[in-house]
Amino acid sequence: MKNHENEIIGVLQLINSQDPASGEVVAFSDADQRLAESLASQAAIALTNRQLINQLEALFESFIAMINTAIDEKSPYTGGHCQRVPELTMMLAEAVNETNEGPLSDFDMSDRDRYELKIAGLLHDCGKVTTPVHVVDKATKLESIFDRIHLVDTRFEVLKRRCRDRISENNAALQRQGLDELSMRERGNQLEQVYKARLRQLEQDREFLRKCNIGGEFMPPQAQEHVRKIADYKWLDQSGNTAHFLTDDEIENLSIPRGTLTVKEREIINYHIVATIKMLEALPWPKHLRHVPEYAGGHHERMDGKGYPRGLTREQMSVQARVMGIADIFEALTAATGLTRRQDADRIPANPGKFKEEGHIDPDLFDVFIRRKVYRRYAEQFLDANQIDRVDESKIRVLPLRRAWRQGSACGLRA
Repeated sequence: MKNHENEIIGVLQLINSQDPASGEVVAFSDADQRLAESLASQAAIALTNRQLINQLEALFESFIAMINTAIDEKSPYTGGHCQRVPELTMMLAEAVNETNEGPLSDFDMSDRDRYELKIAGLLHDCGKVTTPVHVVDKATKLESIFDRIHLVDTRFEVLKRRCRDRISENNAALQRQGLDELSMRERGNQLEQVYKARLRQLEQDREFLRKCNIGGEFMPPQAQEHVRKIADYKWLDQSGNTAHFLTDDEIENLSIPRGTLTVKEREIINYHIVATIKMLEALPWPKHLRHVPEYAGGHHERMDGKGYPRGLTREQMSVQARVMGIADIFEALTAATGLTRRQDADRIPANPGKFKEEGHIDPDLFDVFIRRKVYRRYAEQFLDANQIDRVDESKIRVLPLRRAWRQGSACGLRA
């Protein structure tokens, strides 16, 4: 069998031609040879087409892997996310496929369905190629190309140096006033105490802003007010002009109530899913991959309709899209470095089970996730041993024939 480039790609072998009358083994006739050659030609065309399809699929998946590598390389905090989410998605989907009871018992996947979901999982964050690196990897509130807290530190040093200079200036002024030694000493001590108190206050304020810069789950209003009070300090900038101690942009960033992202930066982060949907819907998907945009574009939606970008409810989403939503959240919660990202503090609660209780994820899929120990199999394959705690599943109410918001943590992994 030869392809269109006259390369041998296979062999069709016929043996032991028999005489119809006697049944004896005889030589093949010219007609037999022509028929075999015709069959070989058709078989070569079919085999070539299959090989071409396989090569195109391999090229397509390699191209996806290249995009995901570029995305994961943007940040050490999210590295590997684009590879792990598809793995967990398929684990949970297979577990649902094996479920024979409860509200998900009718769910069934063919090999084509599996491939379609796999591709959707691989492309679920492709829109992150549009997200600026300094936003993706913003580990502190003042970080941009670099952490601007060091500029604030420099300003504090300027103010402290000015305090020390004033102590010397006041001592010199006292000497010029001609006061007696006792009065001059008392007056000097008073002024020195005032300036030392100011130095201590500046040092405390500097430590306060450093802590604010780290971010966290909640910044109380009084702390935000203290940032604004510090911002009113005056200092001489590099041009010798009197300026406010903090710029408006620094005030906005240091006053972020949760995480490290401003409202605008959070919108930039969230836009990646809009970009994902736009990119995927623009592609001419073949029939067996037509659901890829829907599966990939729904992993930030919520069951209660409060997700983004389309505000879909549970009933408006496919099981596959809901599966991917759980996989995306669980991977973010358990990634070895992901939990050090302060910018995620505003969307990841201390108890992962709250995602189910508060309407983020599908409760029936959550039950399968626990009952089928999908979390355990994923952890053993992708997580470090020191990340895995024992899980008391008796405390997690999983009722296969009932749909409800149940109590319990989605995982037994250290946060």
